[in-house]
Amino acid sequence: MRKSRAETADTRRKIVEVAAREFRANGIQATGLADLMAEAGLSHGGFYRHFDSKDQLVAEACETGLSAIIHKLDTAAGESAGHDGFKAIVDAYASTSHRDERADGCPLAGMGSELARADEQTRAVAARGFDDLVEVLARRSKRRQKTTARSEAIFALSAMIGAVTMARIVEDPEASAAILQNVREHLTAM
Repeated sequence: MRKSRAETADTRRKIVEVAAREFRANGIQATGLADLMAEAGLSHGGFYRHFDSKDQLVAEACETGLSAIIHKLDTAAGESAGHDGFKAIVDAYASTSHRDERADGCPLAGMGSELARADEQTRAVAARGFDDLVEVLARRSKRRQKTTARSEAIFALSAMIGAVTMARIVEDPEASAAILQNVREHLTAM
């Protein structure tokens, strides 16, 4: 029996959501299609009914993950007490919970080095996501001049991505937390 278009779209969405979590948690290369499809409750053979290649899935999963982190940071900024949205974003991103919850974290911190080597479509998605995150930060900057706010946001986002990445690499929990704390302090003092 054939699936309806709605069921097919739901299945595809489910695969992308599972892939977004698995790629962020384990990396692109370490995530096999058979394991990913099993995690989605589907057979490996069904993958190519939905996607032309793993690269296509990586691009869509990256986009889904970036949309989720943008929404999360926008929400944190909107809920910030005292209306310091920039600080709220920095605190949410450069946090031990973000470090520890890889599957729900930012694809740029979780897969950055792999994304740099990905196909053109995936790199374009990642670059757009970076720009969107920069805009989320720049909108909340205390800088009045747009170019200065954007420059500050690029610096802040780059520092936060690096901090989360390094905090995940460092094995000593105190040193890892200190990386995040130091970056938060420097960025919120700007």
